[in-house]
Amino acid sequence: MARGVSTKLLTTLPAKYTADWLERIDRRTKLWRALLPRIHRLEEESGGADNLTHAKRSMCRRAAFLELLCETQELRFTAGEPCDVGAYTQAFNSMQGAYRALNCLERREKPAMGLHEFMAAKTALNGAAADAAEAEHGDRPSTHAEGASRAIDADNAACAAEGGE
Repeated sequence: MARGVSTKLLTTLPAKYTADWLERIDRRTKLWRALLPRIHRLEEESGGADNLTHAKRSMCRRAAFLELLCETQELRFTAGEPCDVGAYTQAFNSMQGAYRALNCLERREKPAMGLHEFMAAKTALNGAAADAAEAEHGDRPSTHAEGASRAIDADNAACAAEGGE
């Protein structure tokens, strides 16, 4: 599919250009609402904004733009509008390459909880289990087995809510 006559793009920056233009744009615009959160997610998935080199931060921005370009083409296609398949394919392949370079294609395991975090979560969980048991049985004393069973049920529910197994 031919693209037509090629046009030259500007090779100089506009007079009013500054490198932080994206952070300074009006946060009410669709561009900001679509782009900046994606950039921040990519930066977090790549190791955190504070830990990234200039090159990786720049790549996060470009990957977010490529993602937006792909989604724009997809929206056009689903609306029955003409879609430039070559531009879509090129943007998608470039986006995938950027994700690969940023090491964002593979899901990472959540870091393990530290002992203090684990104990705080367990204490909160046991407190919730005791509250649930009291609400279910009133002031009736329960056997140790009943209490343990309720604690296990509460623990399983908490794991399921966190996406655990």
